[in-house]
Amino acid sequence: MLGEMKVFLLALACLALGFGSIEARKPNVIYILADDLGYGDLGSYGQAKVPTPNLDRLAESGMRFTDHYSGSSVCAPARSSLLTGLHTGRTPIRGNAERQPEGQVPMPANTYTVAHYLQHFGYQTAVFGKWGLGYPGSVSDPLKMGFDRFYGYNCQRMAHSYYPAWLWDDDQREFLSGNTRSFQNRDYAPDFIQREVLSFINQNKDQPFFIYYAIIQPHADMDAPEEYMEKFRGKFPEEQPYEEDYYLGQEEPYTAFAAMITILDEYVGELMEEIDRLGLAEDTLILFSSDNGPHDEGGANPEYFNSSGDFRGIKRDLYEGGIRVPLIASWPGHIAPGSVSDHPSAFWDFFPTMVDLVKKRSYAATDGISFLPTLLGEEDQEQHEYLYWEFPQKGGRLAVRSGKWKGVRYNVHKDPSSTLELYNLEIDPGETTNVAADHPEIVARLGAYMREAHEESAYPTFAIVVE
Repeated sequence: MLGEMKVFLLALACLALGFGSIEARKPNVIYILADDLGYGDLGSYGQAKVPTPNLDRLAESGMRFTDHYSGSSVCAPARSSLLTGLHTGRTPIRGNAERQPEGQVPMPANTYTVAHYLQHFGYQTAVFGKWGLGYPGSVSDPLKMGFDRFYGYNCQRMAHSYYPAWLWDDDQREFLSGNTRSFQNRDYAPDFIQREVLSFINQNKDQPFFIYYAIIQPHADMDAPEEYMEKFRGKFPEEQPYEEDYYLGQEEPYTAFAAMITILDEYVGELMEEIDRLGLAEDTLILFSSDNGPHDEGGANPEYFNSSGDFRGIKRDLYEGGIRVPLIASWPGHIAPGSVSDHPSAFWDFFPTMVDLVKKRSYAATDGISFLPTLLGEEDQEQHEYLYWEFPQKGGRLAVRSGKWKGVRYNVHKDPSSTLELYNLEIDPGETTNVAADHPEIVARLGAYMREAHEESAYPTFAIVVE
């Protein structure tokens, strides 16, 4: 009996000292997602007109990916892919669809997200910024999708305004009096969201946390506070003012774009400084990316700023400029500073990477492959057989990448057997030369991948045929 008691006490001691310390060492994860930021919009990715010192410093402290892809070429399906670990042939949301008066079409109630997973294993979870995956009170509002905390815009349409009448504080509207009283536009909503992010970090500094920070810059409206506009006024040739139609009119859209990028960069800098101040840097994995390629709305001009880098296309395209996005990962003491990876990866890899990080079994099948070995500089990185995208709007668009080969099909609603364009990204990353006629066997293989990847959905979709 005494021996059994000693064993029991020893077990308690191990639980308190051993397992407790293991749990305490689980890394925090902060995933920062910019909105409509192009591959070429950061200094570390070649931007020459707008400085991004904090994001460049983040890249210098960790790893910069050159072949990383969004889940889609527009907001909602990209975010659905990120959270579910499913590409757009299978993720529940595959395009932008609105719900009046506020919000978007929800994901199914049984959707299992990476936030559910991390929450189950002891993480405090939060989403800040733009949601766009289910209207308020729906089966997939943030608090029902694995998040303990939500502050920001529920509706991506309302997030077009930087001075909204309200934001959501968990499941309650918080009215911004500086905007609702005589419509003065005094309360810059992203500043409110940034303060909540920093507050959450402080409140949870002693336990593992996961933050999904969906920043709304530089999405249109093209709008920024005057103090930031002043920094760039006169530096760009404002060719012609943008006149209001769907978006707010802007007399200085280039100036506004630079100001918005600067605010985004400063937010990331403040977050990094807070993590350092709290002594959490070596315990925190920070990832930064964008939900799709650059937009040309509200007066924005991605060509002038070279926002797509050397790639063809912008937002809503499935050419590289619409879906290839920056990915920066920083985790001091674990990720080699100043490192660069050309490992082809995509949003749906984030979920399995978190499973690998936490080292617990997964509760959901995903389309992804963990890129944690790449982050840690290990050589046993598994590779995708192919990456796949579908976009049901703009006539219906499909794309697949397998190694150096990229296949693209447009107008599949009108012609389910539309011609597949083929590009060799190794020698033609700008997708300037269609070589489909020279490689019929590659065309057939990529077409088969397209058929294999697509699953029917309640979302508007289309038949996929390749002859």
